[in-house]
Amino acid sequence: MKIEARSIAGFLKAPGSAVRAILVYGPDAGLVRERVETLMLSVVEDLGDPFRVADLAGDTVAGDPARLADEAAAMAMTGGRRVVRVRDAGNDTVVAFQSFLERPMGDALVVAESGELDGRSALRKLFEKAENAAALPCYRDELRDLPGIIKETLARSRVNIEGEALAWLAARLGADRALTRGEIDKLALYVGSGRTATLEDAQALVGDSADVRLDDLARACAGGDVPGLERARAKLDGEGVVAIAQLRAVQRHFTRLHVCAGLIAAGADEKSAMMRLKPPVFWKEEAAFRAQLKRWPLARLGTALTRLLDTEVRCKSSGQPAELLAAQCLLQLAQSSR
Repeated sequence: MKIEARSIAGFLKAPGSAVRAILVYGPDAGLVRERVETLMLSVVEDLGDPFRVADLAGDTVAGDPARLADEAAAMAMTGGRRVVRVRDAGNDTVVAFQSFLERPMGDALVVAESGELDGRSALRKLFEKAENAAALPCYRDELRDLPGIIKETLARSRVNIEGEALAWLAARLGADRALTRGEIDKLALYVGSGRTATLEDAQALVGDSADVRLDDLARACAGGDVPGLERARAKLDGEGVVAIAQLRAVQRHFTRLHVCAGLIAAGADEKSAMMRLKPPVFWKEEAAFRAQLKRWPLARLGTALTRLLDTEVRCKSSGQPAELLAAQCLLQLAQSSR
């Protein structure tokens, strides 16, 4: 079965004994790990317990399908239900999971984690259609959800946050749940229990995160700043931020420009158009955003978005180096806006 967004929170707390295997997948690796561990903790108290937790690699399961069934059927020496975790599960593990779901042995919960899987994925289809399995997607935190995640994480340390700081953080975090929580935990430690985080605190503590560099990359591309673009790309490449994540960051920024340009074309003034974006353009960035709107008329923004989408498809399907394709696309966009 497919778990809908509105049902995820309840499912994570109590997946139910009828569900024998769960596929957790999506582009947000941090959120995938967080949800996998939450599901495991619904069965075992200690994720490091070697008697109740089995940890398998996807290629191990693909090469030896019977291994999955054996681990799921094994009894814990110390008693209690077991969990079998399968890391990096891919379409090559379908045979193993299909065999297990057709004849599940034992009572262990099997949790498979994977990266992004499109609707054609055989593994995803298997989990979505099986009555005793579930597929749980993990997409990038949406802007409407981020303020709640930020406030929830700060509340654990008894830290409040000013509205302006919350808006600034929400515009920059969210590409990876683990990174988001890590940055907010760092902010909470800096501010201290019982105090309130200000905009200055947020800018001082989160200014070096990969998400902020993605923001820098997008602004440099839209602003025709080729040296700035290359510096941002070099830092992101050095941190292991993949090409598709870089393309999507620029795509998000160009989408905001496109929406704003459309509002202006419909009769809105620049200021009100920027304020209607979610989140609104941060006041310190308004001048740069206005300059980018002048560089990019509505029609050219549409063309730029098409180019970004086409490049992402080529990164996934052409067999050419994704880093090279993304670099060429972003450089061409930056040069065309000068």
